[in-house]
Amino acid sequence: MHEIIRLENGVRIICERMPGVRSAAFGIFINSGSRNEAPGENGSAHFIEHMLFKRTEKRSAAELAFDMDAIGGQINAFTTREATCFYARVLDTHLNTAIDLLSEMFFECAFDETELESERGVILEEIGMYEDTPDDVCYEKLMACCYKGALGRPVLGKPSTLAGMTGAGLKAYKEAHYTAGNIVVSLCGNYDESHLRRIEACFAAMPKSKATKPRRASYAPVAVAKRKKTEQNQFCIAFPSCPSNSDERFAMNLLSTALGGGVSSRLFQNIREKYGLCYSIYSFQSGFLDTGMLAVATAVGKDTETKALGLIGDELRALANDGITQDELDRAREQVKSSLVMGLESANSRMLKMGNSMLVMGRSLTADELLERYDSVTREEILALAQSHLNPKQLSLSAIGKVEPAEEYVKVLGL
Repeated sequence: MHEIIRLENGVRIICERMPGVRSAAFGIFINSGSRNEAPGENGSAHFIEHMLFKRTEKRSAAELAFDMDAIGGQINAFTTREATCFYARVLDTHLNTAIDLLSEMFFECAFDETELESERGVILEEIGMYEDTPDDVCYEKLMACCYKGALGRPVLGKPSTLAGMTGAGLKAYKEAHYTAGNIVVSLCGNYDESHLRRIEACFAAMPKSKATKPRRASYAPVAVAKRKKTEQNQFCIAFPSCPSNSDERFAMNLLSTALGGGVSSRLFQNIREKYGLCYSIYSFQSGFLDTGMLAVATAVGKDTETKALGLIGDELRALANDGITQDELDRAREQVKSSLVMGLESANSRMLKMGNSMLVMGRSLTADELLERYDSVTREEILALAQSHLNPKQLSLSAIGKVEPAEEYVKVLGL
């Protein structure tokens, strides 16, 4: 059972012991991502993520890397549209060192201008890598058009915004957003009270503050196509979904799983297995604080795209009209539950889940509570969600490759 500690300054610590393991995972979550950036700041949160792995007031980037490898630890970070996270996983005997190293990176980043210039080049290469990945381009194009404003802007930023960033500017951005009320610390694995006291000592000195919220965002249906030299045409078909903290998320996860979440799903069995029109097809959800998106993604050949999209439209229409069968619900439920439980057997996965849940909802459901929520979902709930969310008037489509006008593909879907 996890414990939640609330420091007087607003920092929240969530922790859970797993005495049966010999490792521990420690993460710092910040309630700030690309969604919190002004237009000219786009890419700041991700740039800061990179810079924290560079020089601190005490160590160079190489020394940080060598010191972590010296204890056999794994240290990493990620930035999303709504959050940033820095985390480490180590043997329990080295947890103090991991806490000290990660805290030093977090609080004492030097934002050295020489390191910044080098890392700017790394991020530009990262942007180039994503530009060479059609499914990423397709999704980002969809997000940019469906969500005007900060939520739709890319997490990595753009070359034009990155060009003007300085060490002083990034440090000021960090000080403005990485405040006590926006921070959750997550700890999981084999630890003792001394480790908790060490974490509290690191974060208790921060000035008191409250959590901040970004400006509201709303979904708007769009149809966009971008010509790009690719072997296949990439498609992403989307509808509005529920926010990440909605009680509907359990039923929506099962709906998405039955639609395109595994090899027994409708889309995989029909479009790939029966007709052989694609190699990969799947559905997924993007959940945010106040909105969400349910999407289907696939890549198909130019000669078969019309047939494939027509069949996808048939499946979406059937789902909205009739829902799913009891067998489909049972399979989807077991898929989701198995993935959930097996993931939570890892200290690192459990730490990430707890930290993210605290950011999004201010609490973290136990494994038993999550299983109970999924067990309670009925076919009637899923049908009601399908009928309300798979509305043709709310359909969005993004197409990348040797494509026709987007409106032509919307007609082919026949929704």
